[in-house]
Amino acid sequence: MIRVAMLSYWHVHAWDYTRQAKEHADTEIVAVWDELPDRGRAAAEKLGVPFYDDLHTLLARSDVDAVICDAPTNIHREVLVAAAQAGKHIFTEKVVAATLADVNAVLAAVEQAGVKLTVSLPRLYAGYTAAISGLLADGGLGDVTLVRARLSHNGGLPNANSANGWLPAHFYSKEQCQGGALIDLGCHPMYLTHLFLGALPESVSATFGYVIGREVEDNAIAILKAPGGAIGVVEAGFVNPHSPFTIEIHGTKGSLMFGTPDAKLLVSKADEKEWSEVALPADQPDAFHQWIGHIQNGTVATANIQAALDLTKLMDAANLSAASGSAVKLADLKK
Repeated sequence: MIRVAMLSYWHVHAWDYTRQAKEHADTEIVAVWDELPDRGRAAAEKLGVPFYDDLHTLLARSDVDAVICDAPTNIHREVLVAAAQAGKHIFTEKVVAATLADVNAVLAAVEQAGVKLTVSLPRLYAGYTAAISGLLADGGLGDVTLVRARLSHNGGLPNANSANGWLPAHFYSKEQCQGGALIDLGCHPMYLTHLFLGALPESVSATFGYVIGREVEDNAIAILKAPGGAIGVVEAGFVNPHSPFTIEIHGTKGSLMFGTPDAKLLVSKADEKEWSEVALPADQPDAFHQWIGHIQNGTVATANIQAALDLTKLMDAANLSAASGSAVKLADLKK
C-alpha cells in the first residue's frame, strides 16, 4: 500500500485527486498539510487523518511514501523540493513551476533523490490526442503549417450565486497563481499545441486581456514560432460561456478539426472534397494511475516530465512576452 499525504487544497482539482487516491486499490491518504491551517484542518477532519501545520514535520514521517501537491504555484518549488529531499514520490498539479529556473530546481531535486514524479497533464492521454498524433505521424496531412488549440470557460463571469463567478477568489491572485487564464486553463492547449507542432517552439509572443478587470488576465493568446515555419496558436479565457474545446491543425496536404463544436475528429485531405470522421480510441490511463505504476515498477515518467518541463518554458516565455510586448526566445530564458 502506498501511503499518500495531501499537500494543500488550494487548487480546484485537489478533491478530484483526493477521490482518485481514495478509490485506487493501492493507495491510502494518511495525512494533510495546507498553507492555510483552517482549510487543511477541515480537509483532514473530513478524511479522518491527521493535519500538520508544519510541512517538514509531515515530510519527516516514515510512514508517508508519497505526496499529492495542489499548493499555490508560487510555492511549488519550495514544497516540491522539500518533498523530494524527504524521499517522497510526487504527483503534482500543473504547472510544476512558473519559471524555467524554478522547474529546473525541482527536477534536479527529484533526480538526486530518485523519487518518482508525474505531472497532471490529462489531455495528453485522451483518445483524441492519440488519434491526432497518429494522423500526423502517418504523414497524411503533410508538413504541419499551423496548430490552433483553444480552451475557455465562464469561471470569471457573474452568475446567480456569485458576482465574481465560480472560480475561487485566489485564482485571481497574480502572486499565488503567477498568472491567470493562460497559466491555468491555457496549460492544456499549450502542451497539446507543442506536441502537435512536433518540435519545441523557438519563441513565444503573447497578448493578455483583462475583461473583468482583475490583476491577472482572463483572456489570452500566445503565438508559438516553430522551426521550419510552422505556427502554433494557443487561446484561453475565463469569460466565455459557450466556447468549445477546439483543436485545429493544417498541413501542406490536409487539415483536421476537433471540437467544432462537437467532440468529433474530422479530417479533409488535399484530394478530398468532404470532411470524414475519424474514430477515436479509448483514453490511455490517466497521469495519476501512471504515477502509481511508476512507483510500483521503478520506472520513470520520462515523456511526462519532459512535457512538463517544456510547458514551463513556454509559460515562462509567454508571461515575459505579455509583460514586455515583444517575442521572447526560449533560448534566452533564465535557467
